[in-house]
Amino acid sequence: MKSVFGIIATVFRKEVLENIRERRTLLSAFLFVPLIGPVTFALMTAFIVDRVVGEADERLRLPVIGAQHAPNLLAFAVENGATVVKLDIDATAARALIAKGTENFVLIVSPEVGKQLRDGEPAEIELITDSTNNKAQRHVGRMRGIVGAYSDKVGRLRLLARGIDPTVIEPFELRTSDIATPSGRAVALLGTLTYFLLFSLLMGGMYLAIDVTAGERERGSLESLLCLPVSRAALVFGKIGATMLFMVLSLCITLTALLISVQFLPLHKLGMSANFGIVVALKIAAVMLPMSMLGAALFFVVGSFTRTYREAQTWIGLVLAIPTLPIVFASVLNVRPSIQLMLIPSMSQHLIATNLLRGDAVDPAHIAVSVLSTLAAGLILLWIATRLYDREKLLG
Repeated sequence: MKSVFGIIATVFRKEVLENIRERRTLLSAFLFVPLIGPVTFALMTAFIVDRVVGEADERLRLPVIGAQHAPNLLAFAVENGATVVKLDIDATAARALIAKGTENFVLIVSPEVGKQLRDGEPAEIELITDSTNNKAQRHVGRMRGIVGAYSDKVGRLRLLARGIDPTVIEPFELRTSDIATPSGRAVALLGTLTYFLLFSLLMGGMYLAIDVTAGERERGSLESLLCLPVSRAALVFGKIGATMLFMVLSLCITLTALLISVQFLPLHKLGMSANFGIVVALKIAAVMLPMSMLGAALFFVVGSFTRTYREAQTWIGLVLAIPTLPIVFASVLNVRPSIQLMLIPSMSQHLIATNLLRGDAVDPAHIAVSVLSTLAAGLILLWIATRLYDREKLLG
């Protein structure tokens, strides 16, 4: 008679080998999410960086109606990176161009601008744009900056002409000191890394968890398995252990793919640097590992209530949102690590991993609470899973 550990090892080996033979499951666990996800992430990030840098270097197209009425303003705009395009149309035609997307905006300079400037009155300039066009608003923002800078310059000259020091209208001088490090700024762009890691870890064992629960019930092999003279708890431990192995392998593949992909990102163009080397990757992996037991046990519990592979797939797909939602809230609310938040699995891993990516010191107490709370939640779900497999209704 084999020992309990021997039975667990046998079940573990059986499930691992059967899952390896299942090509569809293997591709889903080790190719689609772990490899394609990081590559897509790297390509999208590189595209964003190149677009931001390109827009910063690109000259602003400045379409103007009545350009002859404000030559000094337009000369100032040209000096500050704009290309003036003189339009000989009316306001109605300008609105039609913007509606079609031909122009992002159009400035209309009033014929009275020259007289208004000479009289010391606000000069009349009309901006026509479409606020629903997000792409256009970036160009509008640059244009507003140029007009604002010129307006400030003219205002100072008016004060000097009247013998008044321009600084009299600036009672406060705001000096900004940015304490963000290059790697800290990069986290704003690489903030979804932890989501990819957690998602790939869970997806790595999802199909195996479905197959060893609902899949066996659907095939009718569960009844003969439970009739064997072995502890049902040992069967559960062996199956969950195999699921955990595939989750950990998926996490390692994703980390490796991200580690390679991030090195090719042109973050230096934005004054950023990725603090994501082998040491940081290993630390993040160690922090994420306890999620494998929690995820495997959670999938096992859900799979135990379902009767078919498709039904289990549907329910587990919904359950996937439970571990990933805290990461979304943490990212949107920009929360900082605390002992209380370390009690929330997935959020604690996200916060610690984000600190590691920033290059900030991580409180050992936070790591301890995160690991222990995640393992405790996993053990509770593991106990529930063993209780579920003791039910006679399981074969019903």
